[in-house]
Amino acid sequence: MPVIRVTLIEGYDEAVRDRLLEGYSAVTRTVLDAVPDGITAVIEEVKASNYRRGNQRKSPKAPPPPPEQIVRDYLAVMERRDLAAAKALLAPSFAMVFPGGARFTKLEDLIEWAKPRYQRVGKVYERFDTVPSMDHAVVYCYGTLEGVWPDGAVFAGVRFIDRFTIRGGLLADQMVWNDLDAAKAAL
Repeated sequence: MPVIRVTLIEGYDEAVRDRLLEGYSAVTRTVLDAVPDGITAVIEEVKASNYRRGNQRKSPKAPPPPPEQIVRDYLAVMERRDLAAAKALLAPSFAMVFPGGARFTKLEDLIEWAKPRYQRVGKVYERFDTVPSMDHAVVYCYGTLEGVWPDGAVFAGVRFIDRFTIRGGLLADQMVWNDLDAAKAAL
């Protein structure tokens, strides 16, 4: 019957407080194998005027979007081929690894590599899973791919898994696994 108490400076919105409470509850469940109904998580808020660290007044820092949202935003702009918007979500050292060990650091190179593979591809998401860490988060998303082959034939139901590392609100890397080559060979 663990009780988690968190003290925050007033000013964080409800969505951020909910994410924090859910995160603490999930970690407690994982570490202690506690029954979900037995976990109590409480946020106690203090006024900014009643809080100092290093003898300095502090204000709530705006948190980054949830890691899953960063991934969803990136995948959406990539599907639209809005490279400027996609690049705004990438860390300077961003790198991608695609099936067959194809490694890219530039989105333009990825798009050139993909041109002979398909005319268009989109994702149907089944699930997103976020794994927090002290200095980053890992987001897995999976589902199926649908699109159009180079010859104009339509495909759907092709399995995929993407793994992203998010640091400081930016995508640090992406690793992709899918059955596109197997689906194409089966034609």
